[in-house]
Amino acid sequence: QVQLKESGPGLVKPSQTLSLTCTVSGDAITTDDYYWGWIRQSPGKGLEWMGAIGYSGSTYYNPSLDSRTSISRDTSKNQFTLQLSSVRLEDSAVYYCARGLDYGGEYDYWGQGTQVTVTS
Repeated sequence: QVQLKESGPGLVKPSQTLSLTCTVSGDAITTDDYYWGWIRQSPGKGLEWMGAIGYSGSTYYNPSLDSRTSISRDTSKNQFTLQLSSVRLEDSAVYYCARGLDYGGEYDYWGQGTQVTVTS
């Protein structure tokens, strides 16, 4: 059974960098054929795939966000992280980490999500 849990700040000021960590249990993030992604949900855009890191360490990003997005991992801790720079008000959303068989496709296991609000 795979479990994922997001952690990080709930409030971020405009122009700062948001950093979120996903801690995975039940399976290694290096397991063949799986991808580990970040998805966010906001009232205006609904679910938006942000990017993912694959089992080999390759990264994939939503073209609309790739200039501000960086995903990395720490295999010793079985964690992967999201960094979103230069945040603005529209970045306020519930952020989820999830596992999938394709970096941009369906994700079958999700974390509970964490609310992030950009405010001054």
